[in-house]
Amino acid sequence: MGRLLAPALLLAYVVVPVVKAQDPGKIIDQYVKASGGTKALSRIRTLAIEGTFSDAEGKPGSYTLDTKLPNRLYSELLIGEHGLIEAYNGKSAWHRSADGTLGTLTGEEGMQLEAASQVYNTRLLDLKKNKIGTAFIGHVQVKGKDALQVEITTATGIKRQLFFDAQSYLLLKDAASFGGISEENFYDDYRAESGIQVAHRIELHRDSASYDITVSRAVVNGTIGERVFDFPIKSQVQLPDLKALFKEIDENQKAIDKIKENYTGTRSEEETEFDKNGKVSKQERKEYTFFYLNGEEISTLVKKNGKALSEAEQNKENEKTQKRIEEIQKKQAKKEAKEEKAKEEKAGGESKEGKEDDPDIEVFLHVCNL
Repeated sequence: MGRLLAPALLLAYVVVPVVKAQDPGKIIDQYVKASGGTKALSRIRTLAIEGTFSDAEGKPGSYTLDTKLPNRLYSELLIGEHGLIEAYNGKSAWHRSADGTLGTLTGEEGMQLEAASQVYNTRLLDLKKNKIGTAFIGHVQVKGKDALQVEITTATGIKRQLFFDAQSYLLLKDAASFGGISEENFYDDYRAESGIQVAHRIELHRDSASYDITVSRAVVNGTIGERVFDFPIKSQVQLPDLKALFKEIDENQKAIDKIKENYTGTRSEEETEFDKNGKVSKQERKEYTFFYLNGEEISTLVKKNGKALSEAEQNKENEKTQKRIEEIQKKQAKKEAKEEKAKEEKAGGESKEGKEDDPDIEVFLHVCNL
């Protein structure tokens, strides 16, 4: 059977005329014009599409596709309580599988969903500005219609296949891969909605599953809150308010510093040196008294090798300690003056924009110490 097909295939190859490659940019320009024009498409801030379908067993299901500038995307296929969700909130991608498992999409899967969000929201306008590359692949058949296949590549290297009607230039199909699963969308029954053409029939193929969706509602520039695209809050670890957390840590650290000032103590340090044979060549032991001032330890050397320092040596150590105390007191006075000035500026409305939203450097340093 293979021998019979080979000549036929060869003949087909010889007689089919070579089709001259077309400019993908011009094809997309024609698509933009057919879809409503640059002006109408550029006015789209949000687009909400809702539809219904039946699965292979005849169970009814619902379909939702929400997009929002600059790069938000939410797609849902729901059958009863089970639904497949894929979303991109502008920072990260996430999904919910049919069994209800939630997870964040990273790596290539996350980039694929980010790319889909970019394409759906830009509507192929300003390709150069949005760093989207294009390449003409060739003439193909889509559902019995002549189509022009164009491959687009995003700045992250993700590729998608777009198939435009060779007559109307409306989109007949797009195809991509999500986590190794191929997904194809076929579009038909275009109708005008707020000055743009919207497909009212979508045939979605995802791996081996197929969904024939009838669009029942399409809303352009309706209100879509950011919460729609966010990871479900009930399953998300709630992060604390960092400003409040740093403030609490700072207050606790100050309270600890005050308690430490009620205590004093002694500390011993022993230093041993060894020669090349591993024998002790020198051993020195020092004893210190210490206390705390504004959270910082102040130590004074009082003994060496079990013997008290001479009067001259002790006076020298005491002078070092006094100098250290004065340095800490000056630092504290400077800090208090700075805090007082900040309070006055805040009361007078003179604080810099955004300053209150950033943790103070002193707070940050206390956190580092912890």
